[in-house]
Amino acid sequence: MARVHIHPTADVSPHARVGSGSYIWNQAQIREEARIGCNCIIGKNVYVDCGVVISDSVKVQNNVSIYHGVLIEDSVFIGPHVCFTNDVLPRAMTQGGSLKGEGDWSVGHTVVRRGVSIGAGSVILPKVTIGSFALIGAGSVVTHSVPAHALVYGNPARRHGYVCRCGQPLAMVVISDASIRGTCPRCQQEYIFHADFLADEQEE
Repeated sequence: MARVHIHPTADVSPHARVGSGSYIWNQAQIREEARIGCNCIIGKNVYVDCGVVISDSVKVQNNVSIYHGVLIEDSVFIGPHVCFTNDVLPRAMTQGGSLKGEGDWSVGHTVVRRGVSIGAGSVILPKVTIGSFALIGAGSVVTHSVPAHALVYGNPARRHGYVCRCGQPLAMVVISDASIRGTCPRCQQEYIFHADFLADEQEE
């Protein structure tokens, strides 16, 4: 079994779990009860909060912040300076004027499905699910859940098409009133999307 590689300057809680073959680079902090799977790369100055779950073969680049309440599935790419938030109504103090403690707010959970890529500098708000193989453009602010294979970017992030598993934007052709075919110009993989799936719930 491949060993875990932890840089001497990394701060990894003894109550965290790190899978075999994973690399934790310099000045990263992995909090208690965090779980990191096998063959992951956690870059320089990454913060992984308590209870965060990161599955296998995930690449987290430098200066990423992943706060409590986030679940990341297999083979996800997270670009540098991405921030996952977890408080829907952030305040430093309670209504009575005292500093908020652990019991004074509720965690907004976020799920990142298999194969997702998140571009540099993006902010992911809580209570969203990012569907498998979706692609989030650099600098986006994700405020709503994202369907599988969707290409989204902007502030707030909006859908601008769909992408292949390889990341290439799909060429979309209507094949009936109920479905659309997407074809990858790079690898020729084809996908069939149903009309109700393609309905843009973000456009209000």
